[in-house]
Amino acid sequence: ALTVPLETLQVLKGHMMQDMRKGLSRQMHAQATMQMLPTFICSMPDGTEKGDFLVAELCQNYVRTLCVTLLGDGNQRPQVMYKIFDMPMNIMQGKGEALFSFIAKCLRQFLAGFSSPQRRFPLGFVFPFSCKQTQLDKAELTSWSKGFKCTGVEGKDVVQLLQSAINKEELYVDVVALMNDTVGTMMTSSVEDKACEVAIIIDAGTNSCFMAEAQQVEMVEESSGRMCVNTEWGCFGDDTTLSGIMTTYDQRVDKESSNPGKKRFEKLVGSLYLGEIVRHVLVALAAEKAVFTGSNAGILRNKDVLKTHQVLEIINHEDGMARTRSTLETLGLRPSERDCCRVQQVCRVVVSRAAALCAAGLAAILTHMCQSRELEQLYVNIGVDGELYRDYTSVTGLLAPECTITLLPSVDGTGRGAAIVTAVALRLADQRREVDQLLSPLRLSRSDLQRVQALMRQEMDLGLGKETNARSSVRMLPTYVRATPDGTERGEFLALDLGGTNFRVLVVRVAEDSIRMASEIYVIPTSIIQGTGVELFNHIVECIMDFQLKQDLMEQILPLGFTFSFPCQQLGLDKAVLLSWTKGFNASGCVGQDVVQLLRDAALRKQHFTLKVVAVVNDTVGTMMSCGYDDPKCEIGLIVGTGTNACYMEEMRNVGTVEGNEGRMCINMEWGAFGDNGCLDHIFTNFDQMVDEKTINPGKQRFEKLISGMYLGEIVRYILLAMVEKRVLFRGKPCPKLQTKDIFQTKFLSTIEIDGLALKKVLAILRDLDLHASFEDSVLVREVCQTVSLRAAQLCAAGMAAVVEKMRENRGLDQLIVTVGVDGTLYKMHPHFSQNLQQTLQVLAPKCSVTFLQSEDGSGKGAALVAAVACRKAGP
Repeated sequence: ALTVPLETLQVLKGHMMQDMRKGLSRQMHAQATMQMLPTFICSMPDGTEKGDFLVAELCQNYVRTLCVTLLGDGNQRPQVMYKIFDMPMNIMQGKGEALFSFIAKCLRQFLAGFSSPQRRFPLGFVFPFSCKQTQLDKAELTSWSKGFKCTGVEGKDVVQLLQSAINKEELYVDVVALMNDTVGTMMTSSVEDKACEVAIIIDAGTNSCFMAEAQQVEMVEESSGRMCVNTEWGCFGDDTTLSGIMTTYDQRVDKESSNPGKKRFEKLVGSLYLGEIVRHVLVALAAEKAVFTGSNAGILRNKDVLKTHQVLEIINHEDGMARTRSTLETLGLRPSERDCCRVQQVCRVVVSRAAALCAAGLAAILTHMCQSRELEQLYVNIGVDGELYRDYTSVTGLLAPECTITLLPSVDGTGRGAAIVTAVALRLADQRREVDQLLSPLRLSRSDLQRVQALMRQEMDLGLGKETNARSSVRMLPTYVRATPDGTERGEFLALDLGGTNFRVLVVRVAEDSIRMASEIYVIPTSIIQGTGVELFNHIVECIMDFQLKQDLMEQILPLGFTFSFPCQQLGLDKAVLLSWTKGFNASGCVGQDVVQLLRDAALRKQHFTLKVVAVVNDTVGTMMSCGYDDPKCEIGLIVGTGTNACYMEEMRNVGTVEGNEGRMCINMEWGAFGDNGCLDHIFTNFDQMVDEKTINPGKQRFEKLISGMYLGEIVRYILLAMVEKRVLFRGKPCPKLQTKDIFQTKFLSTIEIDGLALKKVLAILRDLDLHASFEDSVLVREVCQTVSLRAAQLCAAGMAAVVEKMRENRGLDQLIVTVGVDGTLYKMHPHFSQNLQQTLQVLAPKCSVTFLQSEDGSGKGAALVAAVACRKAGP
């Protein structure tokens, strides 16, 4: 009955995994027997911990106080002083106030031996009982066990009770962290480059803990990184799960315990109970005349006459038979050789069953970790401690073959471990202060964003005025696009799309019920981008000719819409003067020239006489027109990709730079240059300044450099470098590759911020960059990415709030209903940018109901539609 087959252990493992999932779930937590309590320990020691740390450890019948000195040497050679204070039984069973007062008095006496009265110490409190922990230094006692029954403590914060008692003793001691012995074991078994992520204790009681994915610990708000979870697996089976394993001997032990029906798994494996299980088996065998036939076995009916340490000596001592005989004779028995053999066998079976059950529990934890981290194979170090520690690798290997484990026997897990937990807590608190100090300039308040919104509106008004346009950083350029599509457009049109290193040529066929397109992408070499304007436009015409040849369009004269995504002053629908290059372009001889004429001149040079350019637009206008074909309410265009810009339909009466007051005209804001006149200096951080200085256009396109995909990765890179310098990242070790410009691409932000992305994938990204990151480093890098991308989305929303509020006021509406056509890789690919933008816009412009419609090929299809609308307006 005491032998548990492997198949039963597999079933037990499955039940335990199911109970673990319940315990982690907010909804199912109350139904779980394993409470899966969060410990609020989210980081492992990194070996840099230094200083003197006090520990108070509440043990079975004594209090141990320690002073542990960590030297920053990987925690290899800590210096430890300690003192043990025996605890009277009346303290264990008395008032809670007396218990904590006793611990505080022990600390006073301990400190008197080596410390000056005024010196302040941080303290870790080892409290090996079930607690509901809500912070590292805040925990309510759930229930007593192990013979303790102090009144007035259950449901109270034990950290506060101890701190109050310490304060009454007038000690300069701050309780920084509370943990149980299991967590201490895990922490002390972690050394530099060998993190321990699981711990098990098999002593008077039993428990385990492990580093769980924080997003799975639903009882707390923390959703990134990992958190140590205290399983409280001693309570596993307090329902009926263990009925098939519990024998009549186990039932008798349970009945005679101080808490019948509770801690059932612990009663099968804990040293407080194994001696009792052996005793009950021997009583049954004696009753059946199977043992001790020649002596009175009545002594075995007395509770606790056989201790677990005697059981272990019987099976572990090199002369087990002699030890068995000695133990039994001490009880007044006269055992035969056969009796000694059978007692040895019973002891081995009981202890082996305990080991197998622990191995099944350990296998459940390991498989859960492997699955939650989406690993094919888990390699993990396990800290072990307790009187009953045995090698579980063989059974665990059978039950969890996907996990490779190394067992690390703990050295004073409760004492050193508590000191290390306290040291890590203080290190993380210092790190958090440094991180918050670095990131606080990037964290914008509502009033910050409202100020940006007001400044954008001010610059818009200046840009629209004929007399004030030159003073505005937002150019507010007329596009001469006077209408959006009405659905009657028909025909074939060519479109060109130049806005980055890839150049596209398209043919767009607009029919009554559909738009069909064919296109080809051509690469523009860097030598041409940075060369002469003649070379650039010659290359463009060559690409057009190649495309028309492939599409059999060489003989046709088709209206052409040219998407030219750079700041231009538009003098007509087909006349636009380039104001400045952006996005890395710097071709000479183009700024100040009509780009349509440059294109026509190149066509003449290449003897391509069928080119008919009817409209030049930028990608933002094209995006608005493309979405306007699907949604008539679309009167705004927004691009958030490599660069950023916006356009919208403005009332002609407000456009002072163009003659006429009737109707509306699309205004190309060129808002990427917002702040070039210094009005956004209060938003610019040191990191933004460093990014700006290394660009090809320092001091220009400053709003774009806060928002767009070309720059966000660089902002993150400079922040990471600052964190390395402050020694809060990568342990302060030099990161030569991180010094390389543009090594941290903006696409990494999008990947790193994906919800639920296993942090191993974040680690993989960092390691591809030769950044030797720890798990905690990856959490910090994710926070930096989130901060930078959130700011970008919020600033974009502040700009858009100024646009929609102006349109609402222009039209005298209480509520504006409008659609924004939007394009760009940052908006489309980043997992949170669009949501953060929309939520912030709702806060900043509550009187505007704004829908965002993603554009499908706005720069290509949109350019063709501008040409189509121009042809429709021109008539036959």
